[in-house]
Formats: sequence, structure tokens, C-alpha cells
Amino acid sequence: MDKSTDAKISDRASEWSKFLKSRYKKELGELSREYPHKRSLYIDYREIEKFGKPGITLADELLENPGKVLEDAWDAIKSNQLIRTKDGKEPKGINVRFRNLPQKLGIRNIRSEDINRFISIEGILRKTTEVRPRVVEAIFKCPAGHFTVKKQKYGKFIEPEGCSNDGCSFKKLELLPKRSKFIDSQKLRVQESPEGLRGGEQPQTLDVDVTDDLAGLVAPGDRVVINGILRSMQRMVRGEKSTVFDIFLECNSIEIQEKEFEEVEIDEKAEDEIKKLSCDEMIYRKIINSIAPTIYGTEDVKEAIALQLFGGIAKEMPDGTHLRGDIHVLLVGDPGIAKSQLLRYVVKLSPRAIYTSGQSSTSAGLTATAIKDEFGEGRWTLEAGALVLADMGVAAVDEIDKMQKEDRSALHEAMEQQTISIAKAGITATLKSRCALLGAANPKFGRFDMFGDIGDQINMPASLLSRFDLIFIMTDQPEPKRDLAIAEHILKAHGIGELIAQHKKTPIPGITEEYIEQRLKPVKPEIDPVLFRKYVAFAKRSCFPILSDEADEALKTYYLHLRGIAEPNKAVPVTARQIEALIRLGEASARIRLSNTIDKIDAERVIHIVDACLRQIAYDARTGTFDIDKIATGISKEKRDILRVIKDAIRDIGGERKHASIEQVIDVVTQKGFSREKVLEGIDMLTRYGEAYEPKTGIIQLI
Repeated sequence: MDKSTDAKISDRASEWSKFLKSRYKKELGELSREYPHKRSLYIDYREIEKFGKPGITLADELLENPGKVLEDAWDAIKSNQLIRTKDGKEPKGINVRFRNLPQKLGIRNIRSEDINRFISIEGILRKTTEVRPRVVEAIFKCPAGHFTVKKQKYGKFIEPEGCSNDGCSFKKLELLPKRSKFIDSQKLRVQESPEGLRGGEQPQTLDVDVTDDLAGLVAPGDRVVINGILRSMQRMVRGEKSTVFDIFLECNSIEIQEKEFEEVEIDEKAEDEIKKLSCDEMIYRKIINSIAPTIYGTEDVKEAIALQLFGGIAKEMPDGTHLRGDIHVLLVGDPGIAKSQLLRYVVKLSPRAIYTSGQSSTSAGLTATAIKDEFGEGRWTLEAGALVLADMGVAAVDEIDKMQKEDRSALHEAMEQQTISIAKAGITATLKSRCALLGAANPKFGRFDMFGDIGDQINMPASLLSRFDLIFIMTDQPEPKRDLAIAEHILKAHGIGELIAQHKKTPIPGITEEYIEQRLKPVKPEIDPVLFRKYVAFAKRSCFPILSDEADEALKTYYLHLRGIAEPNKAVPVTARQIEALIRLGEASARIRLSNTIDKIDAERVIHIVDACLRQIAYDARTGTFDIDKIATGISKEKRDILRVIKDAIRDIGGERKHASIEQVIDVVTQKGFSREKVLEGIDMLTRYGEAYEPKTGIIQLI
């Protein structure tokens, strides 16, 4: 090595020394006190850039030649004794870590020229392995008692060709684990954030090698920024070396991103626009018109979706209880009513959202799963699913009724507790899934029968239905006036679409941009989708409304009105879950106005929405009251009554033997005001639920 290169290296080390002494004195002192529990010095990249001219050179060199820079920084610490341990010894294994790089590189944009450069990537952690020791300095012993040291790299274990001692010819050496040096290591797989992907694109992944005190810091589902050096490793195909190399990131530092909507950047101009919008008297109308404007009507559904996007406030109680703030909405409707389109639009508007179809989703794909594959070298690893990736956002699940029964049960915990517990293959973990669920389902028999029991027509268990705050029944009833408006709206939308497509191909004379703008008005959102996303993010970030006395009173009165007078044998119309839903919706309504209080107007708005929902799903026309049991338990109050009367009749007729002829039972029960069809239906239900059976035709016996 010539003198000029030598001087250059010492010069770099002295520059690092100056930088650390001037900017990181406090951190170095802290490290000296807390070593060996704390072994990493974190340096902000922006601080290096601000350190005058030499700082810019050091910063550039870090990106281009990170291996050398890390050595220089370590030399500076060592030669200037910047860190002194309590016993005065020189510390071993101090890590210099850099974070806060100005530019993030997309995983799909990594190219061959990035190899051995310092890069920063962001994404979601898909999988992690267990933390395991890895040998970095292997010490071997030959039969003659000589020691040989062999440094180890990531990947394959390298054995020395023979004893390193001069004159010793032994080739077979024994590894001494006790004398060898080990380091904690872990492997992560990072996937691109779903927000930035175009439809149909498969998110790409990158494996990350994590060592020492960074191992075990993160869990699947975490959103992270990982800084490190991109390395390459030759691929082996059936024992043959390939010309294609695999890449992995040698991790230098991990930044766990805040789970809020921090990735949506809001500048001052956008903030002013948002505040101006929030004072607009027509803000609710504007927001409703900005959700899927190409879909005609369904204002109440769009209003509910707007409230779901803004969401309520998640509360942590002093006793450790978590009260969810997310609003779950279910749309059940006839085919061709644009449910899927609404879901797709919501995914576009929400700052963080994931769309999936129930038909093609398993419980593992929705929640999380334990997988045994080559990533964990044949060990079990945990992989996060859609609900974990949609944490702090919206999970839109289309055709939720087409999911397998056992897969649907995975949603129970995710909806109420907002966590996903896994206990598989020796892995016990709890992942967070704080997302609002927007589900869409078709009626069991293809279309709604307006005279049938709604609970029977939704192919979903009652326990799951009761967890939805709002359930909308979207029927497609012929109605000349409305049908004409829908037809005109669709024709208008298609007409303008055709015009734009033709104008793009060959400009039509006489057609101006203004004319197209004018024609677009009916199908154009009133608030631009980009601003809408920022509005939602801003409201969630900065607005935490409190219930006013008037709103409190209005919600209480409505709840008590729904509960009605508690007669001993009356259907319980509403459960405590409904009042919780009312509060969450009220908070979301106040957030739309960026208000710090939930006022009476908010309470009236949500009462109107909840009332419209309950009228559709729980209104019992025969008694003129609400019967939430239809949804909450799957059996209406009337059905439960008839079952009780049938059982009593069998006991009265059969006495101790508890059996009677079906015809006798029908005679007795019809005299109490029930129709023959209802009685037969009730007997069928008893046999289905295993409470009775037919020992021979025409005879029913209780079990």
C-alpha cells in the first residue's frame, strides 16, 4: 500500500473522529456507561451531510463504499478511544449504524449496480426466523494440537484446506465451538408495501440478514425501513454453480415505522385545503359524492363507508382493556348492484387498504400461518396474512359468504379483539390487526326474498354477523323512476368514456377539454381522491373528539327506546354492541368535520343510519318491533317461542315417555295461533338441532 493511500485512510478516520466528537459526544458517553448491554452507535445520515464539506464527502462515500466507511468509523472510535468501558478496557464489537437515509429504493427497482452499495428499503415484514447463533470466527484444531482460525461469511460454512502451521501436513481438522466466536443472527423477508402497487402486480420480496443486537427486534406485519449493504451470493442449481446470483441485504439498521398514517405526506397547502373543506356546510354531501361517483344512488351505504374510512377512536383502558375504534360494515345485496366496485373504490381512497376475495382466501391467507420452507432452512417460520398487512387501515373482503366455514371463524378474533393469535408448530404469537373490515356478500339463494326471514338468507353464522356495526341489505327492486335514473347515469358514464377513448386516439374536431370536463361532471368526484386520502389521514392523525352532553343524551334515549320495556318474554331487540357502534360512528362523524366534540347533529346522523340498518335486518313486521335476535342468534324470537310451545306440547301429550304423534302436536300448537307450516318448520328445526328425533314415521320424541 503506498503512502498516499495510507494517509487518505488515516485522514478519513480523523474526519470521522472530528464528526463524532462534535455531534455524538452524549451518545458515546452513554455507550461507555451501558456497554455491553448497549453495543450500537446510531448515526443520522442527515447529520453527516450537515457537517460541512468533509461531511458531504463522508456521506457520499457511505453510499458508494459502505464496507470501507464502517471500518473507518470503527478505527476512529478505537484509535481515539472514544468509548471507554467501566473497567477501562477497550470495548469489542461496537456496531456503527446509519439511519434516516434521504432516499428509499423500491425492492422492485434494485439492480446489479446497487450491489455492495448502502441502500434503504421500506416494506412490510412477511416472515421472520428464530434468532440463532451464527459462527463468525471458527477455530479448528489439528491432531498435533495446532490452532487454525477461519473467518466465516453469510451462507455456506468454509473449512480450512489444512493446518495453517508451517511444516504441519494434517488436512482433517476439528472445529472447537467453545473457542469459536458466535453472533446472534436472524433472517427476515420484507415485502413491498401494498399501497404503491398497481392492480394485479405481485409484491416483490427481499431477504435480509440481521445480526447482533438487531436480531429479534421485529415481528411479522411490522412496517419497517431497513438500511444496509446489498450483497450477492451465487445460486446453486442441482449442485452446479449458476451464472445467476441471488441478492440479500446485510442489515445495518432497522427503523420501525409508526403504524399511523405517517406515509401520507401533507404539505401546508393541502392542510389549508383540508381545513377549508371541513368548515364547508356541505362537507358530508361532498364526501358522499366523492365515493364511487360512477355508481348511482346508495347514499346511505356511501355515508356509512365514509364514516368507516374516518373511523372512531381506539381506546386503551387503565385495566389494559382495548376498545376498538374501527367500524365494520357488511353489504349484502343482489348481484349486479356494484358491491365489488364500492370495495375497490374504498381501497383506492383509504391511506392503507387491502382487497381480497373470500372465495380465494384461506384463514392462513387472511390471518397468519406457520410455514416450513427453505427460507427458515427447513424450520417453521411465521408468515403474516392480509388482515395483519392491513393493520391501521381497511380490509375489503369480497364474497365473504363464500369462504370456508373454518376460515370464517378466523375473523371472529380479528374483528373484536383486533389481534390474531397463532399457536402452531411450536410457535405461539399474537399479531396486531387493527383494521376496519368492509365485507360484501350475496344472498344465499342468489336473490333476496322480501317476504322470507333475512337471517335465513345470509349465509353467515350469527356470531360473525353480530360483530358488524352496520349491515346493509341492498336489494334490486324494479322501480320505474329510479331505474330510469340509473339507466341514464350508466349511459352517460359509458358515453363520456367512449368519447374520451376516441378523442385520445384521434382528436375529434370541435371537442375541447372544457366540453369533456363539463360532460364529466356527473361522474367526477367532488373531492379529488389524492386530497381525500390526505383528508382521511389528517383527520385520523389530529382529531380526537369527545362526547358532548346533548349527544350523550340523544344516544342514550335512542338505545333505551330500542331496548323497549323489558317484559319477561319479549325479544331483546338490541344488545350492548349496538350502543358501542353508535359511539364509534358518532366519533367518525365528528372527525369528518374535524370537530373536537361529538355534537347532537352527529348523534342524529348516526341514529338515522343505524335505524335504517335495523329496519332492514331486524324489523319484525308481525309485531312491529325490532328483533335483533334474527341476526345475533340466527333464530328470531317468534321461532324460539314456537320451539318452546312444540316441546311443551310433546311433553303434555307423551308425559314421561316424551313422545307424541306429529299430527297431535300440530293440532295442539295450531290452536295457540301458529300456522301449520310454521309448526312443521319448528319440528324440522328440533330434529336438525338434535333436540328431538323420529323413532318411526309420524312420531316425534324429545331427547
